[in-house]
Amino acid sequence: MFEIIPESSALPLCAQCARHQRTCCQDTDVFVTVGDLERIERHTGRSDCHEYRAATNPEYLDQDDDPVWVQHVFRPDGTRRVLRQRPDGDCMFLGGQGCVLPQNVRPLICRLYPFGFDADGLDDSPSTACPVHLLPPGRDVLAEMDMDMAAARRWHRQLYEELKLEEPVSCASV
Repeated sequence: MFEIIPESSALPLCAQCARHQRTCCQDTDVFVTVGDLERIERHTGRSDCHEYRAATNPEYLDQDDDPVWVQHVFRPDGTRRVLRQRPDGDCMFLGGQGCVLPQNVRPLICRLYPFGFDADGLDDSPSTACPVHLLPPGRDVLAEMDMDMAAARRWHRQLYEELKLEEPVSCASV
């Protein structure tokens, strides 16, 4: 018996992305709020899914346009709470078919991807890291990611509400 591999355009965008490059679930530090951790622990029974690390990507440190993020995400030593990664850099919740967490348990950052954001709202178009050029003609990234803008706006509001529950740090200490 042999496996029939579908044409790449029939695959979900995330699967196509994984065929062409490392994905957002690999080599990416995923910041998690306390609320994210509570949802994940309730679902998985695990409380060991996070650690504190400094940003390795210099672009991540450039948050001058989002003072809420700067004040509530980074600790005085410059680290922030992120999901643990496997030794190969993959997210600990990345399985063979993608994220093993249901959408309502995933970190808010993951639910919002591929859209960038700041305290004022969501970007109008997806991140340039997301290979939307792989989508079939007429296919929309929102539909492909099984999300809609109303849900994305709700998750964005929830993210910033949860951020504001974090202990603020002095901008001078970051």
